[in-house]
Amino acid sequence: MLGASIKNHHLKFKLYIGIDWANDKHDLSTQLPDGTRTFSVIKSSPESIDTWLLDLHKRYKGKIAIALELSKGLIVYALQKYDFVTLFPVKPLMLARYRQAFYPSGAKDDPTDAELALDLLLNYPDKVKSFEQQSVLTRKLAFLVEQRRRLLEDKRRFANRVIDNLKQYYPQPLYWFSQRDSVLFCDFLTKWPSLQKLKRSRENTVRAFFHS
Repeated sequence: MLGASIKNHHLKFKLYIGIDWANDKHDLSTQLPDGTRTFSVIKSSPESIDTWLLDLHKRYKGKIAIALELSKGLIVYALQKYDFVTLFPVKPLMLARYRQAFYPSGAKDDPTDAELALDLLLNYPDKVKSFEQQSVLTRKLAFLVEQRRRLLEDKRRFANRVIDNLKQYYPQPLYWFSQRDSVLFCDFLTKWPSLQKLKRSRENTVRAFFHS
């Protein structure tokens, strides 16, 4: 019965992947169509996930089953936008019990959580249910939300870089403006990039800038 379940799985998916996710990196255990397994590590950034996944799909041209100990979060949003990916969330307690049952010693050469998640997906398909695939519109919305998050992160990063530079030679605007990531703040710095240039401007010119 178990063999039949695995066989049916193979009829549906080209690749099977277990992921052990973390904040800075993701460990990956991948079972290829010929039954061999590979282990790899990617960065946790959305760009790294997209590059890795699109490359796999281009090379193997088929549906991909991914097991991971999570049902929501940034990595899930990054994965579920692709219609060729099916996610299989693994319950943390199930993963812990599986490890304890088969690898109770806790030795360094024991399988990683990525490998264990992959084993659970392949060996116990009735225990690991697929994540309900969302509609096309919902996936598009998730994609747009992710893009907005990236833009906000870029905005924050660039604003912090500007603030750090201003602290070195032109700190006054940091006291004059409470919103350092606003268009007004950027326009002010563009017009008066140094205190010397600001001092050479007429008072009426400065007032007109804030009232325009």
